[in-house]
Amino acid sequence: MIRGESVDISPRESWKNSGEEAVLVEEELARFTPEKDTALTIGVFDGVHLGHKHLISILLEQANQGNLLSGVVTFRQHPEDLFSPKAKLPFLTDMKARTSFLKKEGVDFVVPLSFSKELAQLDARSFIGLLLKHLKMRRLVIGTDFALGRNRAGDTAALKKLGKEMDFKVTVVPPLVINGEVVSSTAIRQAMAAGDMPRVRKLAGHYFSLHGKVVPGTGRGEGLGFPTANLNVSKGQALPPDGVYTSWAHINGKAYESMTNVGLCPTFDSDERTIETYIIDYSGDLYGNDLYVDLVGKLREEEKFDSIDDLKVQIADDIKRGRKILESADVNQR
Repeated sequence: MIRGESVDISPRESWKNSGEEAVLVEEELARFTPEKDTALTIGVFDGVHLGHKHLISILLEQANQGNLLSGVVTFRQHPEDLFSPKAKLPFLTDMKARTSFLKKEGVDFVVPLSFSKELAQLDARSFIGLLLKHLKMRRLVIGTDFALGRNRAGDTAALKKLGKEMDFKVTVVPPLVINGEVVSSTAIRQAMAAGDMPRVRKLAGHYFSLHGKVVPGTGRGEGLGFPTANLNVSKGQALPPDGVYTSWAHINGKAYESMTNVGLCPTFDSDERTIETYIIDYSGDLYGNDLYVDLVGKLREEEKFDSIDDLKVQIADDIKRGRKILESADVNQR
């Protein structure tokens, strides 16, 4: 039976007692109106790694079994940013990239929510009530360590109990383990901080991607004969260690071999960290356009050269070596 808009939870509307805490959350949820009942999963999904993809595959199975739409509720900020602002976590994927990755997995819709003080103060029953009301949730798919609501009281056991009371099914999915290691965003951040891009890809199931608008730079690359696209990434974006990376640049559905420098350009005594990509065999104006750059592997450390001519020789060598590596590197389709 598809309940749709006619779902009646009035006998169990104690979730309304949270008052004003629910208002802002409800405003965001009210922007989405699924055409029929849904199966949902909830979380940050930073990086959309293989563990996330495994959970989403179960979500899609549950949606198919129940003739439901599949949806992901994701948070714009990591909860830790609210509770521990001084230890703010760098994010692996910004919201636009994360939404794109999630939709590629086949879900019907993605709902971004602000993880605010108001949301943090909601108890589990209140939040679930809002999901029932606005997103017509009939099934919930979560990981074993999942918890929601004030003081994280809505753990798997509590949510299963609420499911019986409020008429929705809860499916708990064990974590994905690869070679004895639990796949997690934390493990990927650690691998990336070490510059181990192959391990990042192994855990994520895709290359680490940087996304942002192309903005005017200093023009140094063009002056050297290697014009670069300067990427303006979102504040808080996790970055790999400084260095030169082989990469794929995605433009209008086509992947181009490229070399990406992350760092301070020490030859020019710069004190501003930049992300500059030289796109091989491409000419065109990219200013103001969105650009996705997938980092394949680290080619070398940044270094300070004695002269501009020495730098140009090194860049030419980087491109030659990089193209050889990219000949055998897969491409993430976008």
